[in-house]
Amino acid sequence: MMPSVASILPARGGATPSGNQAFDYFLVVDFEATYEKDKRIYPQEIIEFPSVLVNGGTGRIESAFRRYVRPKYHPVLTEFCGDLTGIRQEDVDGGVDLGDALLLHDSWLKAATGARKCIRLAVVTWGDWDCRTMLESECLFKGIAKPTYFDRWINLRIPFAAALGTGGRTTLQEAVRAAGLEWEGRLHCGLDDARNTAHLLIELMRRGAKIEITGSLAPPPIQQQKPHISPCGGVLVLLWGASRRCVVAVPGPMQGKCFLGCGNWTPAMGAFCPYFVWSN
Repeated sequence: MMPSVASILPARGGATPSGNQAFDYFLVVDFEATYEKDKRIYPQEIIEFPSVLVNGGTGRIESAFRRYVRPKYHPVLTEFCGDLTGIRQEDVDGGVDLGDALLLHDSWLKAATGARKCIRLAVVTWGDWDCRTMLESECLFKGIAKPTYFDRWINLRIPFAAALGTGGRTTLQEAVRAAGLEWEGRLHCGLDDARNTAHLLIELMRRGAKIEITGSLAPPPIQQQKPHISPCGGVLVLLWGASRRCVVAVPGPMQGKCFLGCGNWTPAMGAFCPYFVWSN
């Protein structure tokens, strides 16, 4: 059994990066979550929280972190989930809550970067699911505060496609091999996936690829447009930001979606009109 506590790895794989990168460190994450065969599971919860730290100046892996996370709503893993990820029931039973995992991860990161107050840090993922969907929706549903550095990220698919001229839905394993690297470890083990993503990142840095932010949770800029009017005459409004009152938090296929609600309401009496439309 691999340790669930943070572990320090020897520096390895110097990339001799071509040109200056915009970030001092890259934080490569690849969450594993609860799964059920042939259907969605609600709410889906993170069960493995791995992270690999890459030095943007030297192109070396400096440290790695992993914690197993104990799911609250589906505490017993399905056989399919265990077979896919290699995570055992005793791993999650001995895990921590997601909020504690985030705190432990933040403490590890500060120690691994020398507790420097001003560092240029970017989260790196393979795809947008980890930060845009999984971590954001679970923290929103459970009311967990997360570090703001998870609110923007680099989807490594994009610089990979630009550097190697590939398109379509290339898998991580296919991308690693296309870059001339050997896959290491077990597929769908979160820590192994994160390490392989880190190796691919380092190779792209060596080739001189531009590594920059590709995704963000920041709301889109407000555009002036003709107001929507509900049947009762109220103006439809989108409440975005800290309140999240027009974002679906209940687990299900519409979780995380935004909608326009009728502005005909008061703080004391609440809404007078239930009319709403989904936002684009």
